[in-house]
Amino acid sequence: MEIDLPDVLAEVTAQFERYEKALVTNDVAVLDELFRSDKRTLRYGIGENLYGYDEIMAFRAARSPAGLMRKIERTVITTYGRDTAVASTLFYRESTPDKVGRQMQTWVRCPEGWRIVAAHVSVIDEPKIA
Repeated sequence: MEIDLPDVLAEVTAQFERYEKALVTNDVAVLDELFRSDKRTLRYGIGENLYGYDEIMAFRAARSPAGLMRKIERTVITTYGRDTAVASTLFYRESTPDKVGRQMQTWVRCPEGWRIVAAHVSVIDEPKIA
């Protein structure tokens, strides 16, 4: 298996960046587009467990657009072959300076393009550096 083929990595990175922009601007149409429309798609969030595309869409539609800005760091995108990738990043919000968010997404190349098939978001206390 070839890891991080440059063209595939560029494609997934572009979609990840598109997702991030849509997230902080609350572009629900793009967020919905980037999750695979399938009952097996899932998203474990900070306060919710969403099973299937319909639950994910309903969550996005009901979410407040306030306070979505964030800073991301240490983003790692790794591709496996031509059709699978994992994107991981840390995020920080000014409203919770003592917390660090963690986000992981599994992306798969589908007939309609790159789509997220699984996502996990969590928040922890900012680790203390010893």
